[in-house]
Amino acid sequence: MKKLLLAAFVLAGVSANVFAQKTPVEVSKVVDAENDFNKLVERKGIKAGFLAVADPEGIVFKPNAVKISEFYGTIDKMPGKLTWQPKVARISANGDLAFTAGPYVYQNGKSDDDKVYGQYVSVWKRDAADNKLKLLIDLGIQHPEPEAEAGADFREPDTSKQVAPSKDPFSGKTVIINSDKLLNHSLDLSALASYKEFLSPDGMYYFPGFEPIAGRDKVSKFIANEGISISAQTVNAGRSTSNDLAYSYGTARIRKGNIVNNYNYVRIWEIDATHKWNVLLEIFSTVE
Repeated sequence: MKKLLLAAFVLAGVSANVFAQKTPVEVSKVVDAENDFNKLVERKGIKAGFLAVADPEGIVFKPNAVKISEFYGTIDKMPGKLTWQPKVARISANGDLAFTAGPYVYQNGKSDDDKVYGQYVSVWKRDAADNKLKLLIDLGIQHPEPEAEAGADFREPDTSKQVAPSKDPFSGKTVIINSDKLLNHSLDLSALASYKEFLSPDGMYYFPGFEPIAGRDKVSKFIANEGISISAQTVNAGRSTSNDLAYSYGTARIRKGNIVNNYNYVRIWEIDATHKWNVLLEIFSTVE
């Protein structure tokens, strides 16, 4: 009888572990991390807030990519008030990679005329030491004051898209690097054709001076109407160990009509049911 009971407990433990491994982390984890970050900045200021949540390899673009610790660790206290709100959020099935995006307001003065409006994208990576999400990438753009508040788009991980775990995704990131380079090569040939091939059907596009554009068809229409052509170079990338969420970033030179500027970009990649990587979100920030 004792042996039977012991076997039952062992099987129960194995079943519990298997279930735990298959149960995805809830997206609320990264939404909470972003909201806590916002509250921290409100209490302690922009500099202290960023330093408190930064991953050791975390970067911001000021205007080029620089470590968060290096940039905020060498400047004086930043003036003004910065607030933001996550409106889009995803997290990998095992919770080691996530992102949020949404509107921000920066005010360095007392009147409404002193307010700057825009959109941010933050990539978060789980710290193995304390199991907490840390800020890996932060990038933002400016645009006019929004006419209406956007709705929330928080989605739980889709475990049906999950493939075999990767042993070393943040250094063994070849598939994402190659996908990013392939997209950039395609952009040299045709921006319209590239987004039709690489952008997820409900993909999001963040471009300076404009509110976010959602949906492949609307993004294609925007590219055509604005006369946009892009030449871009990959800098770095990474992906979750559950192989369902990834990021990449790099530099770009974009012609919009008759105007040419240099940009930084960040892309969020998701895997589809056929195990093809598609761009879920892309943001371009002008290098000024």
